[in-house]
Amino acid sequence: MKIFVTGAAGFIASNLVDRLLADGHVVAGYDNFSTGRDHFLKQAIECPRFQLHRQDVLDLPALRAAMQGADLVVHLAANADVRFGLQHPTKDLEQNTIATSNVLEAMRATGVKRIAFASTGSVYGEASIIPTPEDSPFPVQTSLYAASKLAAEALIEAYCEGFGFQGYIFRFVSILGERYSHGHVFDFYRQLLAHPGELKVLGNGLQRKSYLYVQDCIDAILLTVEKARNAVTILNLGTDEYCQVNDSIGWICEHLKLKPKIDYGGGDRGWVGDNPFIFLNCSRMRTLGWKPKLSIREGIVRTLQYLEQNRFLLESR
Repeated sequence: MKIFVTGAAGFIASNLVDRLLADGHVVAGYDNFSTGRDHFLKQAIECPRFQLHRQDVLDLPALRAAMQGADLVVHLAANADVRFGLQHPTKDLEQNTIATSNVLEAMRATGVKRIAFASTGSVYGEASIIPTPEDSPFPVQTSLYAASKLAAEALIEAYCEGFGFQGYIFRFVSILGERYSHGHVFDFYRQLLAHPGELKVLGNGLQRKSYLYVQDCIDAILLTVEKARNAVTILNLGTDEYCQVNDSIGWICEHLKLKPKIDYGGGDRGWVGDNPFIFLNCSRMRTLGWKPKLSIREGIVRTLQYLEQNRFLLESR
């Protein structure tokens, strides 16, 4: 297959690109490099079956031209800056919702009928059902990021209904692993490098979160694209466990052999829109024969080891 990947130079997408090329596919990568990194595509660039388009998903003519001949679109380009969304309210709309609309319109123009989309478990807000299934009622949206992703989901569903597309929508927990370049492990490690005896933590450390290793995430995406037959398939992706932020701090400090003083910001969430308890019911994904290989703790340690070996990521922000 020829697979078109948006956000190709990003954390998850670059790992996906490498996997697709290893499996023998032809891959067209599309990225404006606002947050993506050339380094992440170093291996892919050397493969003759990979073509890179340095363009923006908001540029619809460029998107249409680059997408020609694709069999499947994997749409991973997005603004993932959840924490600071209220400082630039239109950014999530433009880079998540309008960008998805452009991808769908480019698909319609070029005859591509299949799309895999990275949504988020944050669409469930502060869920009333834990662990949260895909058919859980949606509460009030608590972040602009989640609201923009939910709007993008709705657009995909409407295009599947109206234009005969097939959509695979994945509601991720937070993803960890190689090429991870933002998030709590990144932030804590950077702090501890600068000040090994002190760690500032947003909230009270009791927030409960679920995380998933990036290669397990990619396994799930590829298996779904291979096996799912519905016009629209919506799947939660996560592990069957969660941890407190304090648990993660303990694993990180144990690995680094540090015992810093913890300075908590207070409250049960780190910022406006931070859900203090995220735990998804992933049994629907399990019915396709998938289960994660790494636990949350193993994923956190694997991420930390990668950051130790690639400190340039911390220095370039």
